[in-house]
Amino acid sequence: MTRIGVLISGSGSNLQALIDAVERAEINGKIVLVISNDSEAFGLVRAANCQISTAVFSHTDYVTREEYDRALVAILKDTGVELVCLAGFMRVITPVFIEAFPGRIINIHPALLPVFPGTHGQGQAFSYGTRVAGCTVHFVDDQVDHGPIIIQAVVPVLVDDDEDVLSARILRCEHKIYPEAVRLFCAGQLCIEGRKVKILEQKKVSSLNEECLINPPLS
Repeated sequence: MTRIGVLISGSGSNLQALIDAVERAEINGKIVLVISNDSEAFGLVRAANCQISTAVFSHTDYVTREEYDRALVAILKDTGVELVCLAGFMRVITPVFIEAFPGRIINIHPALLPVFPGTHGQGQAFSYGTRVAGCTVHFVDDQVDHGPIIIQAVVPVLVDDDEDVLSARILRCEHKIYPEAVRLFCAGQLCIEGRKVKILEQKKVSSLNEECLINPPLS
């Protein structure tokens, strides 16, 4: 059983999706620690409600990013964490962190990487005028929103959407694909080969039509 640590900064809805999947025994893992850089993050309440240990490390208490990351690495290792999940953690992690957990840090991003990296991926897509948007779970490397992609979900951008409506549609997909990515990792089903992630027992799509989302729809 994989010991999981989750890092958050806000409401923790993706954390809740992971908690729920663990409780349904869909993930062969256990969330043993939730860390936030914000003591007011509601995700800490979600964790406490499920008897999951929590810790708060404010980045303002540290002089450098590296010093901050060393503190995070220390508590994660002391807790025996094997997989680190970034779930709305609004901090750019440094090589200090990445080198401590090589190939064992994953992140959820609300855009179809490699486009629209960084903050507010949903807003970037909406402002750009894309016809489709979505979300990505990927391994973390030394560049922002850049590591090998595990799983993505695509949603249409509808004519009546505003940014909030689109963001909510993307978030619902995040809650589906993040637990699936963690499930695959904990089941030993993921293998990184260069830029690509190989899923060892991936389901085959039976026809091209099932792979294709066109928006606006063809008449």
